[in-house]
Amino acid sequence: MSTLDAATLDDLRDALAEVEDKKPTQRLMAVINYLEEDDATMAEVAERYGYTGPWLSRWVGRLDRLADEPVEQVAYDDPREGRPTELSDEQHKRFVKALYESPEEVGLDAPAWSVPLARHYLAEEFDV
Repeated sequence: MSTLDAATLDDLRDALAEVEDKKPTQRLMAVINYLEEDDATMAEVAERYGYTGPWLSRWVGRLDRLADEPVEQVAYDDPREGRPTELSDEQHKRFVKALYESPEEVGLDAPAWSVPLARHYLAEEFDV
């Protein structure tokens, strides 16, 4: 059973009062629930939040740093760069506009949009 070595449940509750986003709130709540429920396994608690036992184990360890580090560095993810967009701003606007129309209105033989049809449209119209 993973436990906190440095941080306390009060540290976690204080951090919970400070966070505003969904993911940090879930992380803190999951760890608090796990530590407060004697008979619960990590997998059981993590499943309530849509995650796995190893996910919860990592967060127990990471949130233990709350004893020495600010909540912003512990409960939140570091910003990450995403993959660069392949569409220009103008192409993106045209694509979104097309999605608001029926596929037939943009020259496709289908009654409604689907993910595969949208991919096909992107490939044909914008060569991506």
